Amino acid sequence: MVPGILTDYDSPSTNDNDVHHQARRRRTFAIIAHPDAGKSTLTEALALHARVITEAGVTHGKQGRHASMSDWGTMERERGISISSTALRFEHGNVIFNLLDTPGHADFSEDTYRVLTAVDCAIMLVDSSRGMETQTLKLFAVCKELGLPVVTVFNKWDRPGQETLELLDEVQEATGRLPVPLNWPVGIAGDFRGLYDPESGNYTRLSRTNAGASLAQADVMSPEEAAVDAGDAWEAAREDCDIAVSLNGNFDSEEFLAGRATPVLFAAAASNFGVAPLLDFLVNRAPAPGPRPDTGGTLRPLDSDFSGFVFKMQSGMNPAHHDKLAFVRVCSGTFQRGMTLRNESSGKPVSSKYTHHMSGRDRDSADESWPGDVVGFSNASGLRIGDTVHAGEAVAFPRLPHFNAEHFRMVRGLDPSRSKAFARGISHLEEEGTIQVLYRGFGTSQTPIFAAVGVLQFDVALDRLKREFNAPAVVEEALPYEMARDLYGPDPVQTAKAAAIDVVYRSNGNPVGLFRNQWKLGRTMTDSPELFGITEDEAK
Repeated sequence: MVPGILTDYDSPSTNDNDVHHQARRRRTFAIIAHPDAGKSTLTEALALHARVITEAGVTHGKQGRHASMSDWGTMERERGISISSTALRFEHGNVIFNLLDTPGHADFSEDTYRVLTAVDCAIMLVDSSRGMETQTLKLFAVCKELGLPVVTVFNKWDRPGQETLELLDEVQEATGRLPVPLNWPVGIAGDFRGLYDPESGNYTRLSRTNAGASLAQADVMSPEEAAVDAGDAWEAAREDCDIAVSLNGNFDSEEFLAGRATPVLFAAAASNFGVAPLLDFLVNRAPAPGPRPDTGGTLRPLDSDFSGFVFKMQSGMNPAHHDKLAFVRVCSGTFQRGMTLRNESSGKPVSSKYTHHMSGRDRDSADESWPGDVVGFSNASGLRIGDTVHAGEAVAFPRLPHFNAEHFRMVRGLDPSRSKAFARGISHLEEEGTIQVLYRGFGTSQTPIFAAVGVLQFDVALDRLKREFNAPAVVEEALPYEMARDLYGPDPVQTAKAAAIDVVYRSNGNPVGLFRNQWKLGRTMTDSPELFGITEDEAK
């Protein structure tokens, strides 16, 4: 069984108060993609088909279409890219979806990694004209590391692109997973007429309405009707799909959940073509939440006492709510607002009086939640990314790692009268994981250093300092370092200084070594492996 996925439930109960029944109703998933593959547009289209919204928006606004509900930040709207991950909760039929829309840009890969730890499967969105791009491959690698099943969606089939069979070969070569078609486009890329369903043999003809902002009109036809309506395009689609099925087989749930196969669908999200089959797949075949391993590797039963972990912190989501939300993935038990909870890392109580379910920047009171749900804890004192929240006996889920920063800038407030707001903003951004903050010495009175995985993080941090904290700031020229590593051992600071390594500190006092190049890092790891928590046996 794939870790974190339950394929055989202990209880067949349909009691609404039964944890297993409620878990079966949940689908918690993320969408991963290279920038501009249409991820936020697909998110909008899913919400439209689930009747959550009446008109879909897109990141790059067009006439007659409003802005995306998932890209709620000012900077996201201005630049047309996803900067911060977003939780969208909606219901379709009897299934409750928790969709986590991840940033596609490589500079925000740390945020994306944390989000992927909180889901049960992922949709890999691929631009049909560009195929498997760099960031898509990086994000897939994370899914593979976490053992996540992946659904592949070839998007933008309404634009010129590659051949269908070539795209399948590219996915298999890049991921090692067998691409199994669930449907097939009728019409070449750029002439998307509809979809062939190899299971039923039927053809769904699609017609765009209201520039794609409304549901596409779908007319289901028999094979005989399709042959008349689509002619040669219908025959070509059937032939190519038959070739793919003969080579890769039909959908097999066990192969999908085990990560050996990836089901494939075709879509044009901006036109709302092919979105309904994806939604149906998520309802009927995507994994529901299952037991998750604790730090000892033991799977925690779904019907244990409530537990969950913090995978994201976010403030400034809504001007009407000047608060900070801790995003908690529910792993076991039933959450009820106001219940007694504790933070496993500190042992201190956690307030659950103000909790929410999120849909972008909007929120509803979360009175009750179940495994798979994402709950926003408002201004929960003391919570940090990676903390485990629990009722009853203590349990701990694996901590979320820091990504190693590669870019470093000194940051300076521009208005001395706003020094307190500047310090408060720096603290908020660090707690949220927006940027890593380092200091030359102990204490936040020191001039801070921004450390980032990607340079766009600097722009985001400065923008938020100005907009949310009224504390305009500037970053200085790049510092001469290429990488950072947390330091360990009995006397890490003295050992590092003896090796001529520059040492800085996180706000909690933990030392961090800054390295000017890969050669210096490699040499230090060889000479002083204990600095990096490497034992002598591991070093050998």
